Amino acid sequence: MYAIIETGGKQYKVQEGDVIYIEKLDVNAGESVTFDRVLAVSKDNGLVTGTPVVSGATVSGKVEKQGRGQKIVVYKYKPKKNYARKQGHRQPYTKVTIEKIQA
Repeated sequence: MYAIIETGGKQYKVQEGDVIYIEKLDVNAGESVTFDRVLAVSKDNGLVTGTPVVSGATVSGKVEKQGRGQKIVVYKYKPKKNYARKQGHRQPYTKVTIEKIQA
């Protein structure tokens, strides 16, 4: 059984026990989180899709940790114009373990 959820403007295919890295949520580590924007649920008798969400379906998970990803370097350069800019970025994320899919 799997579900497709939407959070942070992205869609994720999740099963029970999966560990996903999503956009940062304002939830502390160790707390539980519920995703109610479930776009599709696969059951034993087939796939149930929503218009746009499946009514009554939720996915619950436990927040493992809050963190920041690896640094990426953004470097802008224009030749012969004396222009160069260097900027770094670390994207914050939330690590979530999926516990239960209720359809």
